[in-house]
Amino acid sequence: MSKVMIIGLDCAEPSLLFESWLDELPNLRGLVEEGTWGRLRSITPPITVPAWSCMMASRTPGDLGIYGFRNRSDHSYDGLYIANGFAVREPRLWDLLTRAGKYSIVLGVPGTFPVRPLKGVLVSCFLTPSTESEYTFPHALRAEVSDVVGEYLFDCTNFRTLDREDLLRQVYEMTDRRFALADHLLETRPWDMFTMVEMGTDRMHHAFWKDMDPAHRKHDPAGPYRDAIRKYYRHVDGLVGNLLRHADDDTYVFVVSDHGAKRMDGGIRVNEWLRREGYLTTLAEPDGRCSVDQLGVDWPNTIAWAEGGYYSRVFLNVRGREPQGTVEPAHYERVRRELAERLEAIPDENGKPIGTVVHSPEDLYPQVNGVAPDLIVHFGDLFWRAVGTVGGDEGIHTFDNDTGPDDANHAQHGLLIAAGPGIPAGERAGMDLLDVAPTILTLLGQPVPATMRGAPLFVPELV
Repeated sequence: MSKVMIIGLDCAEPSLLFESWLDELPNLRGLVEEGTWGRLRSITPPITVPAWSCMMASRTPGDLGIYGFRNRSDHSYDGLYIANGFAVREPRLWDLLTRAGKYSIVLGVPGTFPVRPLKGVLVSCFLTPSTESEYTFPHALRAEVSDVVGEYLFDCTNFRTLDREDLLRQVYEMTDRRFALADHLLETRPWDMFTMVEMGTDRMHHAFWKDMDPAHRKHDPAGPYRDAIRKYYRHVDGLVGNLLRHADDDTYVFVVSDHGAKRMDGGIRVNEWLRREGYLTTLAEPDGRCSVDQLGVDWPNTIAWAEGGYYSRVFLNVRGREPQGTVEPAHYERVRRELAERLEAIPDENGKPIGTVVHSPEDLYPQVNGVAPDLIVHFGDLFWRAVGTVGGDEGIHTFDNDTGPDDANHAQHGLLIAAGPGIPAGERAGMDLLDVAPTILTLLGQPVPATMRGAPLFVPELV
């Protein structure tokens, strides 16, 4: 009987794995040489939440109604919620396999807290508040987790920190414990599909990219952490090799990432720009750099506001939709188009174009559920992040992140490696994150729901 093993490495960057360090990663190199590999186009925006749920359900952010870590729950001005597992209403791979009577092991996949029942076992994700929470299914598994690895670590306490030596310690401890638990579950539980996600790759990129990348404006070639990411990839390769002991000749092995990583050149202070250009009016003038919430918004005189992050969500204040809307519905498209064009024209600090791309949700998604942003902004092809603060004397450009030190942004392409009986060897272009779930179902002999957006990459009769 065929099985599928999915090893997810959050934010794993294809240029590092395939181009820079493959010769130093013998276990991953073996999978590459044996099977299909290449870049995997992520969703827009390429964000951990909702990307892993989109991958496992083959549904877009618009289908899920989840557009990032925080989302609007309604058209009020303060109705933001964190998109945890309750927000995911579409069936994911393990839900479909449960209905088919097949066993799953699910470990650390973002979007799995709070836990839901399945046929098999589940340990929830980095959104879990603590080990005091109900983080396993079945509940009794929690004591076993503690027996196997001690205190289970869902994430680092803070990956945006100046204490990088402590962060390194945390990342390695978290990664080692997750892989040790994975090895234990593979050894002791029945499974038709095993899927895990390790967050350490993401945390390492955000904390240590400038040390590695000579093109980063803050790069120090003599810095003590210049090989930190490289050494971590080597370490993870060894842990992957240990898990491969559980993959027999009938097992398909996938290594995937939800998006990639790239250097961060700076931040565009999008709310400060909106304020200066007359789109956003605050109740008070800022005395130094601060958040919009600290000042309050003069909603009857505001056209638009934004949320910061690795990308920006921009919202229009529409009459009849928002409580104190100012944009007439008849003028909505004109205002939105004007705002998009002006955002795309914002240059770098020297007046040079940066290649910002602004999307409307209707252009990205066949279906738009929930309360979507009016505009989704990728500043500078994601070499620039969005920063939500206003005030201060630094203008609209900043080179210090408002939520703590951060060297990297997310890139549009993650990676996929697939190896197993009959899967062709070689690089493949054009693979999409939404193709992963239909491929897994097909390899396990299960039907692909008509609602899935992707298509199988491999058909068993042809592999």
